[in-house]
Amino acid sequence: MNPDQNPTDGVAAVTAHPHRDTIVVLDYGSQYARLIVRRVRECRVYAELLPWDAPADRIRALNPRGVILSGGPNSVYDPGSPSLQDTVLDLGVPVLGICYGMQLLAHHLGGHVRPVDRREFGHASVTLTDTGHPLFRSLPDQPDVWMSHGDQVTALPDGFHPIASTPTCPVAAMATLPGTRHAPIMALQFHPEVAHTPQGLALLRNFCLDIAGCSPTWTPGSFIDEAVDAIREQVGSARVLAGVSGGVDSAVAAALLHRAIGDQLTCVFVDNGLLRKDEPRNVIASLGEHLGVHLVAVDAAEDFLAHLAGVTDPEHKRRVIGERFIRAFEREARTLAAQGGPFDFLAQGTLYPDVIESATPESKSAAKIKTHHNVGGLPADLAFRLVEPLRYLFKDEARAVGSALGLPDDIVWRDPFPGPGLAVRILGEVTAEKTAILREADAIFVGEIKQAGLYRGLGQVFAVLTDARSTGVQGDYRTYGHVVALRAITTDDYMTADWARLPYEVLARAANRIVNDVPQVNRVVYDITSKPPATVEWE
Repeated sequence: MNPDQNPTDGVAAVTAHPHRDTIVVLDYGSQYARLIVRRVRECRVYAELLPWDAPADRIRALNPRGVILSGGPNSVYDPGSPSLQDTVLDLGVPVLGICYGMQLLAHHLGGHVRPVDRREFGHASVTLTDTGHPLFRSLPDQPDVWMSHGDQVTALPDGFHPIASTPTCPVAAMATLPGTRHAPIMALQFHPEVAHTPQGLALLRNFCLDIAGCSPTWTPGSFIDEAVDAIREQVGSARVLAGVSGGVDSAVAAALLHRAIGDQLTCVFVDNGLLRKDEPRNVIASLGEHLGVHLVAVDAAEDFLAHLAGVTDPEHKRRVIGERFIRAFEREARTLAAQGGPFDFLAQGTLYPDVIESATPESKSAAKIKTHHNVGGLPADLAFRLVEPLRYLFKDEARAVGSALGLPDDIVWRDPFPGPGLAVRILGEVTAEKTAILREADAIFVGEIKQAGLYRGLGQVFAVLTDARSTGVQGDYRTYGHVVALRAITTDDYMTADWARLPYEVLARAANRIVNDVPQVNRVVYDITSKPPATVEWE
């Protein structure tokens, strides 16, 4: 390919579709913007997140039935703050503003926004002053909500009226008066997308289905049909090389590709030496048996570890690993090309959170959290074009698609594992010795979780080898060993997560076994940090 070409150009992912109702969510920098998308999809309506200043043609291409404006950290009256494009109102579709989105609508349309004396953050009870408004259908008259704002609307634009209030926020929600505008506009000072607003999902459902008129047709089956068409259109008769790790993301992507293009697909499993205990053997067995595709296994452990020598920065690790994966695929592609011709495409199981957290051009309003090896870690001279059919799916949506494709539960419900593997669970330099230590400790912890019957109810379970050393006493001798941290989280969407309240006896058994069976470790701690402020992984 042209070295100046973006490898993500032309990525096969299901986006605009003439027969699908869509809600566009414009991101003004809110930490909750991704949750809005997630909640709309829970209403079985497709939603896509775009930066607030997305080109008008890109917004129109999605043919949205409604637009939601997210919150954000700015004040609308500050110079240079994100603004409202005329395109949004010119679409002639219902608009819902949330927090900053509400203030932006008021400011843009002639109302007034002022700072509050004291920032309102946390639970609040709002009084619905227009209980008949369709946005509030089936909601109680005084629903509990979550507030997070330092500004509020103090004067409404012409043609608007207040539809909810609190003692400290007289305009907690506003809407256009009937007949004053071509399409209804409404806005909320509180956040319906967060779990702290119990009726928030019902409110968003009212907006999407009743007000925007969307049909609840966003289902695994409809996604599969659209994805198969998109893959066939992009790939044509070309051959595709798919990287598979054994995780749900790459397995679902491979199954979807196989349904679309059959024998044009070859799957490559790269053992990078950074996998969990017995993983290479299990991956080859499970994928070869259940996917029915041509699977090639490559042992590249020495190459990966050699290039990671001396690397301690997490972002550098991810870039190194991303590049080594690509180089391994390129070497294998050259070998396989002699058997059936060259490969033009590389397929990956990239998910929507990967794209968002890596702050790619399509998600530039979001702060960069970390570079995912399969997004920002790709080399500039990539010799393939990418096929990423799951690029706009959340984890639970990918699982649902996997089940609909007929994949077995042991693949669909497998604990997520980062593409860089144990490298981002080893703080500091990655070595073969450290990898072996962590591999054993992780297997013990996960084994205890499964033995206790807790595995299926958790979002992710793993061990981390920290870069700390600890003084201990083992067998009457002083030791100076490694410290292992255990991490278990619960989550619906992997955009936010809470630490799992594991039974003490399970933690005690895991810690006891680790310090006894892994002699290099003499201390075990448990991570009780939510996301945010932390991420799920430590690096």
